[in-house]
Amino acid sequence: MGVRFCVRENGQIYQVDGHFMIIEVEDTEEITQWRLMEKKKKMKDLKRKEIAAIWIQAWWRGTLVRRTLLHMALRAWIIQCWWRLTLLKLLERKRREALLVYAQRERAVIKLQSLVRMWRVHWRYRQVLNAIYVIQCHWQCHNCQTCALLRGHCVVTATHLQFHIEIINS
Repeated sequence: MGVRFCVRENGQIYQVDGHFMIIEVEDTEEITQWRLMEKKKKMKDLKRKEIAAIWIQAWWRGTLVRRTLLHMALRAWIIQCWWRLTLLKLLERKRREALLVYAQRERAVIKLQSLVRMWRVHWRYRQVLNAIYVIQCHWQCHNCQTCALLRGHCVVTATHLQFHIEIINS
């Protein structure tokens, strides 16, 4: 231990600017213990700092891992959203195509049904017309002397054709 602005002479320390003098006796054992205590304190501080540094490094590595995992999860989520949207568009396109095919088939079936109905009505109409021609021919040939008139009434329905003939004598 020492004092500032002191001078050492003959193993004793004298203060240069003052009215008193300080005599200091050193104990090497006490200094050694003090130095050991200081070393222990420094070692404790170093251990504490080392533990704190290890803890900070572990925290930082964990933060980096969590951040990396978050980025990976966000990227995976973006890819999943894109894939779902692509599948949805593909499904919508398939639905639309199926609807168009269904509508085209329905139109074709309706057209065929309409053509068949028209053909059946036309066939029946032709039968009735032929029957009328036969009746007219026979009527004209056999009943020339009587002046009778034929009056016809025709009813057309979806399933059949009705024809009524009346003979009117004048």
